Amino acid sequence: PFIAPGFFLPFTPPRRPCYTPPPGARRCLLLFTALAEWLLAASCWFRAPGAVGGDLLCLDQAGLLVLSITCTLFLAAAFYAVGYLRAEDSGRRKDFQQGLHFTNAPEAAFTGCLLLFLAAAVLVASTRHFGLLWVGIETTTLASAPLIYFHRHRRSLEATWKYLMICSVGIALALVGNLLMDISMQTGGRPVVDMTVGALKSAAGGAHPGWFKTAFVFLFIGYGTKMGVAPMHTWLPDAHSEAPSLVSSLLSGALLNCAFLGIFRSYQVGLAVGQGEFASTLLMAFGLLSMLVAALFIVGQGDFKRLPAYSGVEHMGILLLGLGATWWLPPGLEAAGRGWSMHMINHSLVKGAIFFLAGNILARYHTKSSHDVTGLTRVLPITGILWLTGMLALTGAPPFAVFFSELAILQGLYRAAPLLAVAYLVLLGVIFVGMLTPTLRMCRGKAPFGIEPVEKESPFFWLPPAVLLGLALLLGLYLPEPLRRAAEALAHPALLP
Repeated sequence: PFIAPGFFLPFTPPRRPCYTPPPGARRCLLLFTALAEWLLAASCWFRAPGAVGGDLLCLDQAGLLVLSITCTLFLAAAFYAVGYLRAEDSGRRKDFQQGLHFTNAPEAAFTGCLLLFLAAAVLVASTRHFGLLWVGIETTTLASAPLIYFHRHRRSLEATWKYLMICSVGIALALVGNLLMDISMQTGGRPVVDMTVGALKSAAGGAHPGWFKTAFVFLFIGYGTKMGVAPMHTWLPDAHSEAPSLVSSLLSGALLNCAFLGIFRSYQVGLAVGQGEFASTLLMAFGLLSMLVAALFIVGQGDFKRLPAYSGVEHMGILLLGLGATWWLPPGLEAAGRGWSMHMINHSLVKGAIFFLAGNILARYHTKSSHDVTGLTRVLPITGILWLTGMLALTGAPPFAVFFSELAILQGLYRAAPLLAVAYLVLLGVIFVGMLTPTLRMCRGKAPFGIEPVEKESPFFWLPPAVLLGLALLLGLYLPEPLRRAAEALAHPALLP
């Protein structure tokens, strides 16, 4: 309200009624946008777009892989969201864990944040500028926080604040790393260097080693926090456990890859500066630590939504091990060097399917305890079969693609450090047993009292995970030539432009 001239009474201008589109139109818009973005990403494999502003907007092999994974997962999540949002009403509901009542966030805000998340992830994949990369990753944090808080109860609020606080500290450290990298390139009175990968690699000959090591540590800790690397992973289990299943799929399959891309860009510059041994040693040390921490939490884990969350910590460690091992590989071992890039794809496909299926189980059983879920293949036949298949794929069972990417990383580790390869195998075995034990218990036996078998499962709930698992199986049996060339180009990051 304001005071109109010449009057002493407050005057409130009339408000025009705003048009609110129906829920069906919003869901169609979400699905149409996801499909259009996926088609555009697929076209980049045949004709890559030209660079804009040098490296400011430039799609290289690593960015193309991250872009393709993100758009594929988002298309699956959009299809899943149509059925999910239709099943979720806007009224008050009772929390099955604490018995308290809560409401969901408005569907319009949820859809808008999903689209903003997609835009930010596409920006991260399409730039080689460290400043713009940082802006994109920070935007994914701001866009995904309301998605985690879709179910507005106390646990999701706690998970959202933990996610915001920890990831904001991490992204602030990454910003400090950008500043320190700029300082390392300007020692000796040289002019200001453009913060793109190409410009930094061109000026790497005179970089100060001490300043750059400090910058790389800050960048690794900062982006490693967002990536879920141990011991900075503490936000990840709560966020994945409390977020809707389609959001957990995007967080694990797309968000973690965006943060990993930031570490990969830093590693590229580190190789040009001559700090490859330092950078690769740091990556492999934290990679092994992440696998160890994940193994400790997976064994005996009773929450079937936290189980794939901790598995994400494990697979991020595998990615770091595979990337770090590339420095020790001589030319000609592209089959071993391409393991990390293929594992990034394989993990995202399988993990996205797993979280979709976890949401189906939670909606039917109203519990997250794997001890209370029995007879899954009888209650939800399609979901139960896909759940068992997905867990086998996630733990590296052949002929799924995860098995072959983990085998390629093992070959690289054996060349770099044989003892590290042995530890890698032992941890993989422990995690295999720790994940399949509750999975088999959930699939066998009779259904709990009061849980009746579903007559027909909606395709919106089982088709997206089935397609993702089918792609993971297909990549294990046949690797398309364009994808093979892109992965082999990333086998030796030092040779990339």
